[in-house]
Amino acid sequence: MLTIWGRKDSSNVQAVMWAVAELGLPHTRHDIGHRFGGTDTPEFTAMNPNRLVPVMTDGDSIPLWESGAILRYLANRYAPESFWPSDPLARADTDRWAEWAKINVSLAFSGSVFYPMMFHKPEQRNMAAVETAMTTLTQRFRIAEARLESHPYMMGADLTLADIHFGNMLYRYFTLEGITPDAPAAVRAYYDRLCARPAYAEHVMVPYDALRPRP
Repeated sequence: MLTIWGRKDSSNVQAVMWAVAELGLPHTRHDIGHRFGGTDTPEFTAMNPNRLVPVMTDGDSIPLWESGAILRYLANRYAPESFWPSDPLARADTDRWAEWAKINVSLAFSGSVFYPMMFHKPEQRNMAAVETAMTTLTQRFRIAEARLESHPYMMGADLTLADIHFGNMLYRYFTLEGITPDAPAAVRAYYDRLCARPAYAEHVMVPYDALRPRP
């Protein structure tokens, strides 16, 4: 059985939990990090010296950390061909889009839009920088649009690891107060399809108000 350490409203934990649910894997998750604390204990530090979530073990395996590494482990061990191809070139194709989505979309949104809007007071926000980041995101969404106009998911007819990385941030993008989403119609339709998936609804469409700093 999988054991995952990490709070439900951590975006990196959400990516792992979404994949776990899509793959139908038995698991236990422990709330840890942020307001729950626990990442500074000797026991947790022994598992992850970075003291960050998520951390996962599979039975008596070594502790795995870094969400991308965890997701690739799950894909390699448990995913069907449709999610993570066995052919090296097809797998590399899926993986490059997963990396593109994580670096150019998810991390860009989190660092340049979500964190400033969530953790800075209105008078402290550099809204010009946020708007520039939103414009850049729209340009990157148009790259995804070219794919999503011809099939329902990033790699074709089936959900893959590329979708976990790309779709994981869309809930926050479309619901964050103070910004105006400007995603192409194909990306919006893709998001609507994800929202209809039970695993996405349970593990990604999670309220995040508790992340705001207390007054």
